[in-house]
Amino acid sequence: MWYEAEEGLQETYERHFTEVFFRLHGQPTALAKGKTLLSYAASISTMVAAMFLKQQRMAVTLVEPCFDNLHDVLANAGVPLYPIDESALTDPDMIYSELRRRVRTDALFLVDPGNPTGYSLLAHGRKGFEEVVRFCRDHDKLLIIDFCFAAFTLSDSTLTRFDVYELLEGSGVTYIAIEDTGKTWPVQDAKCAMITVSDDIREAVYNIHTSVLLNVSPFVLNMLTQYIKDSIDDDFRSIRDVLMRNRETARSALDGSILHYQEPVVPVSVAWFRIDHPELTASELQSDLLGEGVYVLPGRYFFWSQPSRGDSFIRIALARDPKMFATAMTRLRRVLDRHGR
Repeated sequence: MWYEAEEGLQETYERHFTEVFFRLHGQPTALAKGKTLLSYAASISTMVAAMFLKQQRMAVTLVEPCFDNLHDVLANAGVPLYPIDESALTDPDMIYSELRRRVRTDALFLVDPGNPTGYSLLAHGRKGFEEVVRFCRDHDKLLIIDFCFAAFTLSDSTLTRFDVYELLEGSGVTYIAIEDTGKTWPVQDAKCAMITVSDDIREAVYNIHTSVLLNVSPFVLNMLTQYIKDSIDDDFRSIRDVLMRNRETARSALDGSILHYQEPVVPVSVAWFRIDHPELTASELQSDLLGEGVYVLPGRYFFWSQPSRGDSFIRIALARDPKMFATAMTRLRRVLDRHGR
């Protein structure tokens, strides 16, 4: 692959990569439009979006909970931020009115599926997305969606990721969509992120993007293309099976403890647990677990506007070697049992 990349053209590897990526995801419109820009990390694509928001002097309503990196990138770029709770998106018949009531900014930034909760508008089929898009179009809001966990919809036969770019393009809404390989194929941090935008802001975003970087390594693109092809060939089994096994290990090991599993809409690569204890906080539990060689993320990092709301939640990463993960869950249960029920 190294020598292939040396001898080939950058444009060839970019085209091959986007072809297999959007084919896996069932997004023919994104592929046909041919306007997706590549970067070497989702945080870079988010930074490009943040620079555009700052340039346009836009304030943003950002979903909560979400991974703290999103808040940090936007805040460090000087973008004014306001929270909207994920619960505003759970009833498709109320989404439009909830957004109209809560969103007072120039842009709305959602994460779908959610990190850490695994919630998705796909719980309502197309309707949830259609209502969000309708609101943003009617009220002239820029819609930004982080789709970095979207590949995990392929793990659940009850979910169908329809051609969301067809909806975005056909609606006339102004949008920025971010995708990534890093959450799905964690190949020693060799990854590629994508940013696709509506035509009305394409030139401005393109100019910002090219000021940040010109291209992603053709070797990385070639390698990731082969990984994605493998996932297409095995129907995502190599990734899905590890996550399913570790999810079941965690649920079984922690059943009856003070940790309560929060069922996701999409089986993403993390598990979200609520702590049912009158005094124990997530940060205290994290500290206890570090002494046992186990690392979890306390929920306060995900509730960026009110960190205390996350004190009763932890996130456990599932994309780990199953044998090592099982040992970690045994240690976690031992620590939990010391705290009682």
